[in-house]
Amino acid sequence: MTEPADQIDVAPEGAEEDEDYALRPKAVAAILFAVDAGDAAKLATLMAPLHAADIADLLEQINTYDRRRLLELYHPEIDGEILSELDETLREEVIAILSPENLADAVRDLDTDDVVDLVEDLDEDRQEEILDALDDSDRIAVEQALSYPEFSAGRLMQREVVMAPEHWTVGDAIDHMRSAEELPKQFYHIVVVDPRLHPIANVTLGRLMAARRETPLVELTEEMFRTFPVTQYEGDVAYAFNQYHLISAPVVDEEGRLVGQITIDDAMAVLDEEHEEDILRLAGVGEGSLSDKVFDTVKRRFPWLAVNLVTAVLASLVIAQFEAAITQIVALAVLMPIVASMGGNAGTQSLTVAVRAIATRDLTGANVWRVIRREVLVGLVNGVVFAVVMGIVGLFWFGSPALGYVIAVAMVINLVVAGLAGTVIPVALEKLGVDPALASGAFVTTVTDVVGFFAFLGLAVVVLL
Repeated sequence: MTEPADQIDVAPEGAEEDEDYALRPKAVAAILFAVDAGDAAKLATLMAPLHAADIADLLEQINTYDRRRLLELYHPEIDGEILSELDETLREEVIAILSPENLADAVRDLDTDDVVDLVEDLDEDRQEEILDALDDSDRIAVEQALSYPEFSAGRLMQREVVMAPEHWTVGDAIDHMRSAEELPKQFYHIVVVDPRLHPIANVTLGRLMAARRETPLVELTEEMFRTFPVTQYEGDVAYAFNQYHLISAPVVDEEGRLVGQITIDDAMAVLDEEHEEDILRLAGVGEGSLSDKVFDTVKRRFPWLAVNLVTAVLASLVIAQFEAAITQIVALAVLMPIVASMGGNAGTQSLTVAVRAIATRDLTGANVWRVIRREVLVGLVNGVVFAVVMGIVGLFWFGSPALGYVIAVAMVINLVVAGLAGTVIPVALEKLGVDPALASGAFVTTVTDVVGFFAFLGLAVVVLL
């Protein structure tokens, strides 16, 4: 039986280190107990200490039935921060439960970039509901952001910017901020602009507050200053933030005028999404989440399982060419999966390194041949080491020095080819404009299986028969 809510601590002290920053089972149990009891006051008390991200995690972890009951009891407390933290697959479900009044209150205090992120994947009717809840100025800003290409800097930016003319002093800037009716919730720089609203420099708040009032802002500007056009791909923006240690950067329109800014939290979120996407694609599962329905998950995974089936058939066709040899020497059937498996693992290692290096732009035309040479040599060294091991295994297991020699040579060949394929294939696909994280795995697996079986069985025919 679930413990009463008032007997459970939402965040007990002395919790194990591996439970930090995660919802504790007792907290979830207490919340669901309050939902079962229909106790809205107790539920609000239990949820109050939780960060918006924790509440979003809670909604993602519980089942659909409990999620609906919780939201029906707690919906007056749902705010925009919770909606922005929710997985995209659940946002529409949660928004559908909220009343128009609750939805309006939830999104009204969000920055424009968070509103854009919230509405861009919703259908038109839902988008209109959220846009209707905004002030006219915010609605215009969001609609303009939605007019920019998907995954662009224009979609990622927030319109709230603190700017200052280049002739201002520190005192002018401070007085301006103190008299402003509203400032961005988070900002790190004041953007210095020329008379045509072209951004020319950034001034950090730290330097501003440490300087005398009469100090001109242009004397406090940062050396590193970059702007991004509204059409810039967001992945390139995130890369630049990480590469050049940016905290925030202005976004400019086609004429170079300031229209918004991107902050580090949004850039790092994009970078995290890019890395997660690469990992999922390497595994052939595509984009998705734990909240996806069975059919949607099957639809994403099925094509790559079908591709894998084709590659397996190709490998089987190679094996079929040596059916007579396998019939005569049963040991070949026992040992050949070892050669293919070792080649597949070695190829995956090289492939992972190459795809990651391509994603971070560390693998370029200047060093590609050096990296390929290194992976081939790594495959050669590993191949020789494991060839000795398997040669000894073949000798003592089956009492055949020749069989040990065959599997040893096949192991060297396949690990060298695996290192070569694991690097060359993603580089070639990237040059052809194909996402290497998405397509490389199937090609590398095919190469290592086919080469492994052909080398091992072919050598066996030559040496043993």
